[in-house]
Amino acid sequence: MPGNLSAIRQPQMLCMRLLGSITVALLIGLTASLPAQKTPAKPSPASAASKNPGQQIGSANELVKTTVQNELKAIDDDHTHWIYQSQTRKDGAMVTEQIVETPHANLERVIAKDGKPLSPDEQKQADDKAQKFATDTDAQQKQRQDLDADLKKSKDMLSMLPDAFTYTYVGRDGSNTKLTFKPNPSFHPPSHEAKVFAAMEGQMVINTKEHRLVEFSGHLTHDVKFGGGILGDLKAGGTFDVHQQEVGPGHWEISLMNVNVKGKALLFKTINEQQHEKDTHFKRIPDNLTVAQAYDLAKKQQAQPAKSESGD
Repeated sequence: MPGNLSAIRQPQMLCMRLLGSITVALLIGLTASLPAQKTPAKPSPASAASKNPGQQIGSANELVKTTVQNELKAIDDDHTHWIYQSQTRKDGAMVTEQIVETPHANLERVIAKDGKPLSPDEQKQADDKAQKFATDTDAQQKQRQDLDADLKKSKDMLSMLPDAFTYTYVGRDGSNTKLTFKPNPSFHPPSHEAKVFAAMEGQMVINTKEHRLVEFSGHLTHDVKFGGGILGDLKAGGTFDVHQQEVGPGHWEISLMNVNVKGKALLFKTINEQQHEKDTHFKRIPDNLTVAQAYDLAKKQQAQPAKSESGD
Protein backbone atom coordinates (compact mmCIF):
# COMPACT_ATOMS: atom_id res chain seq x y z
CA MET A 1 0.00 0.00 0.00
CA PRO A 2 -0.05 -2.67 -4.03
CA GLY A 3 0.35 -6.92 -7.24
CA ASN A 4 -0.88 -3.84 -5.73
CA LEU A 5 -0.77 -0.53 -4.06
CA SER A 6 2.69 0.69 -3.46
CA ALA A 7 4.75 0.73 -6.60
CA ILE A 8 3.78 -1.89 -9.15
CA ARG A 9 0.52 -3.35 -10.29
CA GLN A 10 -0.24 -6.65 -11.88
CA PRO A 11 -3.80 -7.98 -11.90
CA GLN A 12 -4.21 -6.76 -8.31
CA MET A 13 -2.40 -3.46 -8.74
CA LEU A 14 -5.17 -1.12 -7.58
CA CYS A 15 -5.10 -1.45 -3.82
CA MET A 16 -1.41 -2.01 -3.22
CA ARG A 17 -0.90 1.67 -2.57
CA LEU A 18 -3.67 1.66 -0.01
CA LEU A 19 -2.43 -1.50 1.67
CA GLY A 20 1.14 -0.31 1.53
CA SER A 21 0.18 3.00 3.08
CA ILE A 22 -1.94 1.42 5.77
CA THR A 23 0.90 -0.97 6.43
CA VAL A 24 3.20 2.00 6.89
CA ALA A 25 0.64 3.34 9.27
CA LEU A 26 0.25 0.03 11.04
CA LEU A 27 3.88 -0.97 11.22
CA ILE A 28 5.74 2.27 11.40
CA GLY A 29 3.91 3.97 14.15
CA LEU A 30 1.08 6.45 13.87
CA THR A 31 -1.28 9.12 15.39
CA ALA A 32 -4.29 10.98 14.44
CA SER A 33 -3.15 14.18 12.82
CA LEU A 34 -6.70 15.43 12.41
CA PRO A 35 -7.53 18.29 14.78
CA ALA A 36 -9.21 17.27 17.99
CA GLN A 37 -12.88 18.19 18.20
CA LYS A 38 -13.52 21.12 20.51
CA THR A 39 -17.16 20.18 21.00
CA PRO A 40 -18.74 16.74 21.26
CA ALA A 41 -20.03 15.32 17.99
CA LYS A 42 -23.79 15.54 17.63
CA PRO A 43 -25.62 12.22 17.94
CA SER A 44 -26.50 10.64 14.61
CA PRO A 45 -28.30 7.50 13.46
CA ALA A 46 -24.92 5.76 13.30
CA SER A 47 -24.14 6.67 16.91
CA ALA A 48 -27.60 6.28 18.34
CA ALA A 49 -26.50 2.98 19.90
CA SER A 50 -24.47 4.93 22.46
CA LYS A 51 -27.07 4.05 25.07
CA ASN A 52 -26.07 0.43 24.55
CA PRO A 53 -22.25 0.32 24.43
CA GLY A 54 -22.14 -3.40 23.67
CA GLN A 55 -24.43 -2.98 20.67
CA GLN A 56 -22.52 0.10 19.52
CA ILE A 57 -19.14 -1.62 19.58
CA GLY A 58 -20.54 -4.67 17.85
CA SER A 59 -22.13 -2.72 15.01
CA ALA A 60 -19.05 -0.50 14.58
CA ASN A 61 -16.81 -3.56 14.32
CA GLU A 62 -19.20 -5.08 11.77
CA LEU A 63 -18.94 -1.90 9.68
CA VAL A 64 -15.14 -2.15 9.76
CA LYS A 65 -15.29 -5.84 8.85
CA THR A 66 -17.51 -5.17 5.83
CA THR A 67 -15.27 -2.30 4.71
CA VAL A 68 -12.06 -4.32 5.05
CA GLN A 69 -13.59 -7.17 3.06
CA ASN A 70 -14.53 -4.68 0.34
CA GLU A 71 -11.01 -3.20 0.25
CA LEU A 72 -9.48 -6.67 -0.08
CA LYS A 73 -11.99 -7.55 -2.80
CA ALA A 74 -10.93 -4.48 -4.75
CA ILE A 75 -7.42 -5.92 -5.01
CA ASP A 76 -8.75 -8.86 -6.98
CA ASP A 77 -11.44 -7.06 -8.99
CA ASP A 78 -9.80 -3.82 -10.13
CA HIS A 79 -7.19 -4.43 -12.83
CA THR A 80 -6.93 -0.85 -14.04
CA HIS A 81 -3.70 1.13 -14.43
CA TRP A 82 -3.15 4.84 -13.95
CA ILE A 83 -0.71 7.69 -14.45
CA TYR A 84 -0.51 10.28 -11.68
CA GLN A 85 1.75 12.81 -9.99
CA SER A 86 3.26 12.03 -6.60
CA GLN A 87 4.84 14.60 -4.28
CA THR A 88 7.19 13.15 -1.67
CA ARG A 89 9.74 14.77 0.60
CA LYS A 90 13.23 13.44 -0.12
CA ASP A 91 16.49 14.78 1.33
CA GLY A 92 14.82 17.98 2.47
CA ALA A 93 13.16 18.73 -0.88
CA MET A 94 9.60 18.15 -2.08
CA VAL A 95 10.05 16.01 -5.21
CA THR A 96 7.27 15.64 -7.79
CA GLU A 97 7.30 12.47 -9.87
CA GLN A 98 5.15 11.06 -12.61
CA ILE A 99 4.17 7.50 -11.79
CA VAL A 100 3.02 5.26 -14.63
CA GLU A 101 1.64 1.87 -13.65
CA THR A 102 2.20 -1.21 -15.81
CA PRO A 103 1.70 -4.95 -15.26
CA HIS A 104 5.49 -5.33 -14.98
CA ALA A 105 6.66 -2.44 -12.80
CA ASN A 106 5.92 1.21 -12.14
CA LEU A 107 7.84 3.84 -14.07
CA GLU A 108 8.88 6.77 -11.85
CA ARG A 109 10.07 10.01 -13.51
CA VAL A 110 11.04 13.15 -11.56
CA ILE A 111 9.62 16.36 -13.07
CA ALA A 112 9.91 19.00 -10.31
CA LYS A 113 11.50 19.94 -6.99
CA ASP A 114 9.87 22.24 -4.45
CA GLY A 115 7.10 23.01 -6.94
CA LYS A 116 9.49 24.22 -9.64
CA PRO A 117 10.26 22.42 -12.94
CA LEU A 118 13.70 20.86 -13.18
CA SER A 119 16.40 22.65 -15.10
CA PRO A 120 17.20 21.18 -18.54
CA ASP A 121 20.26 19.41 -17.12
CA GLU A 122 18.33 18.06 -14.10
CA GLN A 123 15.50 16.85 -16.32
CA LYS A 124 17.96 15.07 -18.59
CA GLN A 125 19.48 13.28 -15.60
CA ALA A 126 16.02 12.31 -14.34
CA ASP A 127 15.00 11.08 -17.80
CA ASP A 128 18.21 9.07 -18.17
CA LYS A 129 17.52 7.38 -14.84
CA ALA A 130 13.90 6.58 -15.77
CA GLN A 131 14.90 5.35 -19.21
CA LYS A 132 17.56 3.10 -17.72
CA PHE A 133 14.94 1.54 -15.45
CA ALA A 134 12.64 1.06 -18.44
CA THR A 135 15.24 -1.21 -20.05
CA ASP A 136 16.51 -2.93 -16.88
CA THR A 137 14.41 -6.07 -16.48
CA ASP A 138 16.40 -7.12 -13.40
CA ALA A 139 15.55 -3.86 -11.61
CA GLN A 140 11.91 -4.20 -12.61
CA GLN A 141 11.79 -7.76 -11.31
CA LYS A 142 13.42 -6.70 -8.02
CA GLN A 143 10.82 -3.96 -7.57
CA ARG A 144 8.04 -6.43 -8.25
CA GLN A 145 9.40 -9.06 -5.88
CA ASP A 146 9.79 -6.58 -3.04
CA LEU A 147 6.30 -5.20 -3.50
CA ASP A 148 4.71 -8.61 -3.86
CA ALA A 149 6.33 -9.69 -0.60
CA ASP A 150 5.05 -6.58 1.15
CA LEU A 151 1.62 -7.01 -0.43
CA LYS A 152 1.14 -10.33 1.29
CA LYS A 153 2.08 -8.87 4.65
CA SER A 154 -0.12 -5.84 4.00
CA LYS A 155 -3.14 -7.98 3.18
CA ASP A 156 -2.59 -10.02 6.32
CA MET A 157 -2.41 -6.85 8.42
CA LEU A 158 -5.46 -5.27 6.83
CA SER A 159 -7.51 -8.43 7.34
CA MET A 160 -6.76 -8.26 11.09
CA LEU A 161 -8.22 -4.79 11.61
CA PRO A 162 -11.74 -5.91 12.56
CA ASP A 163 -10.40 -8.22 15.29
CA ALA A 164 -7.36 -6.25 16.45
CA PHE A 165 -9.35 -3.25 17.71
CA THR A 166 -12.62 -2.30 19.28
CA TYR A 167 -14.37 0.54 17.46
CA THR A 168 -16.73 3.24 18.70
CA TYR A 169 -18.96 5.52 16.67
CA VAL A 170 -18.17 9.24 16.91
CA GLY A 171 -20.51 10.75 14.33
CA ARG A 172 -21.52 11.06 10.70
CA ASP A 173 -21.03 13.64 7.97
CA GLY A 174 -23.09 12.75 4.92
CA SER A 175 -21.92 9.34 3.68
CA ASN A 176 -18.88 9.37 5.98
CA THR A 177 -18.89 7.77 9.42
CA LYS A 178 -16.13 8.50 11.92
CA LEU A 179 -14.98 5.85 14.38
CA THR A 180 -12.35 5.75 17.08
CA PHE A 181 -10.40 2.59 17.83
CA LYS A 182 -8.33 1.12 20.65
CA PRO A 183 -6.61 -2.26 21.11
CA ASN A 184 -8.82 -5.28 21.61
CA PRO A 185 -7.52 -7.02 24.77
CA SER A 186 -8.81 -10.35 23.43
CA PHE A 187 -6.71 -10.15 20.25
CA HIS A 188 -3.61 -12.37 20.18
CA PRO A 189 -1.07 -11.19 17.55
CA PRO A 190 -0.29 -14.07 15.14
CA SER A 191 2.94 -12.46 13.87
CA HIS A 192 5.74 -10.08 14.81
CA GLU A 193 4.16 -7.34 12.72
CA ALA A 194 0.78 -7.66 14.44
CA LYS A 195 2.31 -6.76 17.82
CA VAL A 196 1.99 -3.11 16.85
CA PHE A 197 -1.80 -3.31 17.16
CA ALA A 198 -1.55 -3.57 20.94
CA ALA A 199 0.10 -0.15 21.04
CA MET A 200 -2.19 1.76 18.71
CA GLU A 201 -5.11 4.11 19.17
CA GLY A 202 -6.68 6.41 16.64
CA GLN A 203 -9.59 7.07 14.33
CA MET A 204 -11.02 5.85 11.06
CA VAL A 205 -13.43 7.44 8.60
CA ILE A 206 -15.49 5.12 6.38
CA ASN A 207 -17.65 5.97 3.39
CA THR A 208 -20.68 3.91 4.35
CA LYS A 209 -22.23 4.21 0.89
CA GLU A 210 -19.29 2.61 -0.91
CA HIS A 211 -17.80 0.82 2.14
CA ARG A 212 -14.35 2.29 1.49
CA LEU A 213 -11.75 3.69 3.86
CA VAL A 214 -11.56 7.49 3.61
CA GLU A 215 -9.16 8.28 6.46
CA PHE A 216 -7.08 6.21 8.81
CA SER A 217 -5.07 7.84 11.59
CA GLY A 218 -3.52 6.78 14.83
CA HIS A 219 -0.62 6.91 17.26
CA LEU A 220 1.65 4.58 19.16
CA THR A 221 0.87 4.72 22.85
CA HIS A 222 4.07 2.94 23.88
CA ASP A 223 7.27 1.49 22.40
CA VAL A 224 7.05 -1.67 20.32
CA LYS A 225 9.90 -4.12 19.74
CA PHE A 226 9.85 -6.76 17.01
CA GLY A 227 11.80 -9.93 17.69
CA GLY A 228 13.24 -8.46 20.86
CA GLY A 229 14.36 -5.42 18.85
CA ILE A 230 16.34 -7.43 16.29
CA LEU A 231 13.66 -7.01 13.59
CA GLY A 232 12.94 -3.43 14.53
CA ASP A 233 11.57 -1.13 17.16
CA LEU A 234 9.15 1.78 17.08
CA LYS A 235 8.99 4.59 19.62
CA ALA A 236 5.88 5.84 21.37
CA GLY A 237 4.34 8.98 19.89
CA GLY A 238 4.87 8.12 16.22
CA THR A 239 2.16 9.57 13.98
CA PHE A 240 0.50 8.83 10.66
CA ASP A 241 -2.42 10.06 8.59
CA VAL A 242 -3.70 8.35 5.42
CA HIS A 243 -6.45 9.73 3.17
CA GLN A 244 -8.11 7.88 0.29
CA GLN A 245 -10.52 9.19 -2.33
CA GLU A 246 -12.39 8.09 -5.43
CA VAL A 247 -10.42 9.25 -8.50
CA GLY A 248 -12.54 7.44 -11.09
CA PRO A 249 -15.83 5.54 -11.13
CA GLY A 250 -15.40 2.87 -8.46
CA HIS A 251 -11.63 3.40 -8.31
CA TRP A 252 -10.13 4.66 -5.04
CA GLU A 253 -6.56 5.80 -4.50
CA ILE A 254 -4.41 7.16 -1.69
CA SER A 255 -4.36 10.97 -2.02
CA LEU A 256 -2.37 11.86 1.10
CA MET A 257 -0.06 10.00 3.45
CA ASN A 258 1.96 11.40 6.34
CA VAL A 259 4.13 9.16 8.51
CA ASN A 260 6.43 10.47 11.21
CA VAL A 261 7.95 7.98 13.64
CA LYS A 262 11.22 7.22 15.30
CA GLY A 263 12.70 3.75 15.21
CA LYS A 264 13.30 1.14 12.56
CA ALA A 265 11.27 -1.54 10.82
CA LEU A 266 13.14 -4.27 8.97
CA LEU A 267 9.95 -6.24 8.35
CA PHE A 268 9.02 -4.42 5.15
CA LYS A 269 11.15 -3.56 2.13
CA THR A 270 9.23 -0.64 0.65
CA ILE A 271 8.23 1.58 3.56
CA ASN A 272 9.98 4.47 5.29
CA GLU A 273 9.77 5.67 8.87
CA GLN A 274 9.50 9.31 7.74
CA GLN A 275 7.24 9.77 4.76
CA HIS A 276 5.09 12.49 3.21
CA GLU A 277 3.24 11.74 0.00
CA LYS A 278 0.52 13.62 -1.86
CA ASP A 279 -0.87 12.12 -5.08
CA THR A 280 -2.88 14.03 -7.68
CA HIS A 281 -3.73 14.23 -11.42
CA PHE A 282 -4.92 10.63 -11.77
CA LYS A 283 -5.67 9.53 -15.33
CA ARG A 284 -6.68 6.09 -16.57
CA ILE A 285 -4.23 4.51 -19.07
CA PRO A 286 -4.14 1.25 -21.09
CA ASP A 287 -3.67 -1.84 -18.97
CA ASN A 288 -1.11 -3.56 -21.20
CA LEU A 289 1.74 -1.04 -21.42
CA THR A 290 5.36 -2.11 -21.24
CA VAL A 291 7.66 -0.11 -18.98
CA ALA A 292 9.33 1.36 -22.07
CA GLN A 293 5.93 2.51 -23.34
CA ALA A 294 5.22 3.95 -19.90
CA TYR A 295 8.38 6.07 -20.21
CA ASP A 296 7.25 7.43 -23.57
CA LEU A 297 3.78 8.15 -22.19
CA ALA A 298 5.22 10.01 -19.19
CA LYS A 299 7.21 12.32 -21.44
CA LYS A 300 4.23 13.00 -23.70
CA GLN A 301 1.74 13.64 -20.92
CA GLN A 302 3.83 15.65 -18.54
CA ALA A 303 1.56 18.16 -16.82
CA GLN A 304 2.44 21.32 -14.95
CA PRO A 305 3.88 20.17 -11.61
CA ALA A 306 1.70 20.87 -8.62
CA LYS A 307 3.16 23.43 -6.22
CA SER A 308 4.18 22.20 -2.81
CA GLU A 309 1.81 23.24 -0.05
CA SER A 310 3.18 25.43 2.67
CA GLY A 311 4.12 23.52 5.74
CA ASP A 312 4.81 20.25 3.83
